Amino acid sequence: MSGSRASTLATLGALILWLQPPYCGAQSPQETPPPSKDYLRRLEAALLVQTLNADLLSHDSASVTLERWCSAHQLASPARITAARVRNAEQPATEIQRQRLRVTPTDEVRYRKVSLRCGTVVLSEADNWYVPARLTPQMNQLLEGSDTPFGLAVQSLHFQRRTISAEMLWQPLPPGWEMSRPAASDDTGELCVPGQLLRHRALLTLPDGTPFSEVVETYTSNVLAVPRLASLHPCTKG
Repeated sequence: MSGSRASTLATLGALILWLQPPYCGAQSPQETPPPSKDYLRRLEAALLVQTLNADLLSHDSASVTLERWCSAHQLASPARITAARVRNAEQPATEIQRQRLRVTPTDEVRYRKVSLRCGTVVLSEADNWYVPARLTPQMNQLLEGSDTPFGLAVQSLHFQRRTISAEMLWQPLPPGWEMSRPAASDDTGELCVPGQLLRHRALLTLPDGTPFSEVVETYTSNVLAVPRLASLHPCTKG
């Protein structure tokens, strides 16, 4: 198990244990004030983000994982992932990316930027650098001429995914949450959520280990758009 996956699973376990009230002999339930709605919403949001994070880290295709997530959480019907391409977007591969992709300075590396949607809901923004020479002509045609998600377009390669980094862009729980019981205050039941929650950088490789793509995926707050968290709302500046 990788360090990122182990850390995520450990966090999930800690959060579940933390929900259990401490045992203090014959202490009555009334002596321990219930947590506020705000704190419960933060805990529920943290569990959901960490669950998605663990799911993404344990599967090779983010597109397939998102489609399954959309279906399980009824974010759209039908629950089908489509990619809305950002046309004329250009972002050359860096020298470090070329080294990771094992290409020479003259080898072609193409760039593709898309928004991955389930129905009309944008779940992630994906930046993709890939080596067309390592894909089939049909795959290259599909990537150039359609909005098919990258992972679905190359699915027949039986590729493997190696996570380079997984970054939490939002922490629902305050620092030191694990050291104390939640305060019964700020009982509004609402929670301000930023537009971006999670970012993964990964390398996709062929079964023989040859890399053919590097992808950066930024997951939006729409992944939390479930009925139980209906009180969530986007943060606004000002």
